[in-house]
Amino acid sequence: MPSAPPALPSPTPATPLARAAVALAFWVTMAGTTVPTPLYPIYQQAFGFSPLMVTVTFAVYAVGVVAGLLTLGRLSDRIGRRPVMAGALLLAAAAAGLFEAASALPWLLVARVVSGLAAALITGAATAALLDLAPPERRLRAQTLALAANMGGLAGGTLLSGALAEWAGSPLRLPWTVMLALTAAALLGLLAVPESVPRNTPATTRATTSAATATTAPGPRPGFQPLHVPAGIRPAFLRAALSAGSGFAVLGVLTSVSGLFLATVLGLHHHALTGLVVCLAFAATAVGQLLARVLPGPRALPAACTGLVLAAALIATALLTESLAPLLLGACVNGLATGTAVGTGLGAINGGVEPQGRGAAVSTFFAVLYAMLSVPVVGVGVLIRTTDLRTAGVVFSALVALLAFGVAAGLTGRRRRPTAALAEEA
Repeated sequence: MPSAPPALPSPTPATPLARAAVALAFWVTMAGTTVPTPLYPIYQQAFGFSPLMVTVTFAVYAVGVVAGLLTLGRLSDRIGRRPVMAGALLLAAAAAGLFEAASALPWLLVARVVSGLAAALITGAATAALLDLAPPERRLRAQTLALAANMGGLAGGTLLSGALAEWAGSPLRLPWTVMLALTAAALLGLLAVPESVPRNTPATTRATTSAATATTAPGPRPGFQPLHVPAGIRPAFLRAALSAGSGFAVLGVLTSVSGLFLATVLGLHHHALTGLVVCLAFAATAVGQLLARVLPGPRALPAACTGLVLAAALIATALLTESLAPLLLGACVNGLATGTAVGTGLGAINGGVEPQGRGAAVSTFFAVLYAMLSVPVVGVGVLIRTTDLRTAGVVFSALVALLAFGVAAGLTGRRRRPTAALAEEA
């Protein structure tokens, strides 16, 4: 989580209850995006679609996220945090309702896109609200709370649905009923949240935190935010985006096909275990982002690349040896490496881009990440269709390792060139 400009003064004092209500809204919305993870094998059996369509169903989520970030990322700066958070929760409820009523694959596709839009709305609005409501001396704590709600929701949603699917009845209905109840509670909780964007404040002076950053909102209505990276940070941006994108690709594959791997390769038809694998990956991603705060800048990205190579090797080992332990360890290592790379990339943007350009830069960063989250997943689905799950997973792991190794080699060469130049001058 990068730094942000000073928070806006709240019209009424912010209470711990208000901050907890914002965090709950954030958690619930993000949890809804990973609830389907342990349920994909059940949907596949119930609706009769192929593993390729499992990956497509997962990937369309990124369409909703990117579309929301690029068109609605600044909306809370214009109309307020509470209305946008409420809108995100209503979209999350609509997605849960679509999943619960689903009787065929198209329902799932539409629900995933709606869920992506909800995630895009809540990410900027809830992060900004938590920063707005925090006293200046507690802004770092507010950023940590936003990170916990975000990643905690992603981790908790899959763990919750896996447990309900495994040990309760009606696995395609009950998880969504629970999510609808949690969403209703979160909507009620927003009544305790004061609006931190004064209505009489011009839009051009309001601080915005889109995807955990800040920019200046230039206009009265939401509109398309073009992708842009200032030339001064492009090399650092590209390295961080490729590294973090590699980790996102692995997260995407784990989220979409872990259940298939456990069932078809390991013979473990255990929905709670599927939820645990993905939960560990997202929890470790949160830890990795915290790790990026304390690692020295020049060491963070090489460490992330090393972790990505190791994670790919562990996942390939799990596939080749049909073992669970390397898969669990690989999920954790990949999460740590991914979070470190994401934190490094956001730090580069925050430190190298003027406030008025950070929104576009961060949107571009996450657009790259979500593209790398979705496109490789579909590629793995195609490979599964033409070969098998084990072969597709090993090939994918090798490609991720090569990409991470290439970024690491580029970083090593970059450090050596200035040293060589100094030696020649001497």
